[in-house]
Amino acid sequence: MLVFAFDNTNLVTFKHTWWWVMLAVVCVRLLDSLWWRTKQKGQKYNGHRATLRFVTGTFVTAAMWCIYCLGVYATADTVELASTIIIVAAMAGGAASVLAAHKKTAMAYSVILLVPFSIGLLLSDDDYRQVLGVLGLSFGLVMSISAKKAADFTTQAIRLKNENASLVQHMEAQVEKRTRKIYELSNLDPLTGLFNRTAFLNHLKVSLQECVEQHQPMALLFIDLDGFKKINDTIGHDAGDQILTQTALRLKEHCNDHQLLCRWGGDEFLIALPNTQQASAVAQSKALIDYISEAYTYDNAQLSLGATIGISLYPQHASDELKLIQLADMAMYYQKKRAISTSGVFSKELGSKLTREQFLKDGLARAIENKELSLSFQPIMASDNSEICAFEALLRWQKEGEHISPVEFIPIAEQHGFIRKIGTWVLNKACFVAASWPKPIAVSVNVSVSQLQSDDFITIVEEALLTSGLPADLLHLEITESVFSFDKDIMISRIRILQSRGIKVSIDDFGTEYSSLSVMQDLAVNTVKIDRSFVSRLDSSGLAIVQAVINIAHAFDYLVVAEGVETREQALALQKLGVHFSQGFYFSKPIPEHKVLQFIKKPCAKLTDDNAILTKV
Repeated sequence: MLVFAFDNTNLVTFKHTWWWVMLAVVCVRLLDSLWWRTKQKGQKYNGHRATLRFVTGTFVTAAMWCIYCLGVYATADTVELASTIIIVAAMAGGAASVLAAHKKTAMAYSVILLVPFSIGLLLSDDDYRQVLGVLGLSFGLVMSISAKKAADFTTQAIRLKNENASLVQHMEAQVEKRTRKIYELSNLDPLTGLFNRTAFLNHLKVSLQECVEQHQPMALLFIDLDGFKKINDTIGHDAGDQILTQTALRLKEHCNDHQLLCRWGGDEFLIALPNTQQASAVAQSKALIDYISEAYTYDNAQLSLGATIGISLYPQHASDELKLIQLADMAMYYQKKRAISTSGVFSKELGSKLTREQFLKDGLARAIENKELSLSFQPIMASDNSEICAFEALLRWQKEGEHISPVEFIPIAEQHGFIRKIGTWVLNKACFVAASWPKPIAVSVNVSVSQLQSDDFITIVEEALLTSGLPADLLHLEITESVFSFDKDIMISRIRILQSRGIKVSIDDFGTEYSSLSVMQDLAVNTVKIDRSFVSRLDSSGLAIVQAVINIAHAFDYLVVAEGVETREQALALQKLGVHFSQGFYFSKPIPEHKVLQFIKKPCAKLTDDNAILTKV
């Protein structure tokens, strides 16, 4: 044990020197602390070196106090010794908490402060000093243990704090991730990453309001892909999804503001173009169509499709975002029927036409329930004796006092899926009416492609005959040649089933549509109906066509009906050419259901060169 022994003069010098050295140590440590706080705190730095500086300063400070205690040990009186050991003991006690973050330093600090001084006191011959030594040594041991426990506690607290911080950070990341996911689900289309309807409408509303305030125009493009359904149905939904994704990327490249671009649904997209006039919108639409129409790559194959675009404009067409979208949709819809893979601008005339179509569409959906449909019957006359051999059932629609032409509403019924329901009503109604006639006269009913494609069509026909009691041979079904452009084998198979039941089948408007000679070769129909367009030109080019059709029909042993006969000259000419039956205004206009019985009861005049048949209406 090193114990300094100083006389009074040397003791004063020792204390004076010690205080200056201690002051220097304190200043160095203070400067180090200021450096850390101003230059390194909150920045990336070498933590090991900073810890080493702090620990070194702590040990130097502890060593200086130890030197002081040992220096005054020999000359100090009892009061000074007691005061000194109390001071260093207090410092050791404080260090147990202050230095708890570094366990070894905290424990070593107490040992350096108290153990050498306490051992020196224990080695003294003075009982009082020995007591102070025991107390100092005991307190040093207790402080060392306390420092260890405090350090362990602090370490655990720091670890828990870091774990909690990590947990909070993880939770915040999860919350942010879920918030982003919720945003994506509520605002973005999951397939393409474009804005969905809700988000787009919000952005469009704001942008449109800005255009209103700044007196700027706006164009809205409604884009529909051409040929997408075929790719989706034939190649698969994976190919369809990739097409949509690639299309979205192409649209993003074209659109400067992605907030004004969205996937509206299916293969439909919308782009709003603020401060854009009609000419610019049309030009951009053409560029878009060209870009979208470039080949797509899927599974090392090249896929092609196009796009049809409808355009609406603010302020010319509407000032409301939903109305602009509706009008652009109308323009696209009309343009798709008119010329696919082009663009069209909405107009008032188009609006009136589409409004009319929507009116008819809505009316057709409830026409049967509202009892607005009825049948008229046009007689089909035998050429040799002018007797009535059949009536063609013709559909009529009266809505709100207006007689709507079949030429206008039948295509709408076919397009919007009403034709099957309406066709079934016509078939049942025609069978019931024909079954009520006083003598057996056939009824001819037109059948659409959609009806014949239906798997339950045969059953529907059989039920109509069974319910009405009409003999099968008195039901003639008229089909157009266009049915054979779909699935020819299936259509022929179903027609043969109908014929096997005794039902007669006619080809309507023969020669105007699909592969006439091929149809006659493959299908043993009962009757061929010559289209009115040929009959109306009997005095010119129509004569040769009619003669050719009659010759072909006779070769196959088919009956021939001529439609659209409007003059006595036409009727006589067709009779001489060998037409079996004639139908047209010359004989009778279509007759309302309640007047058919009266027409049947009237006598018929035979058609000869000198005598014309009497019109019965």
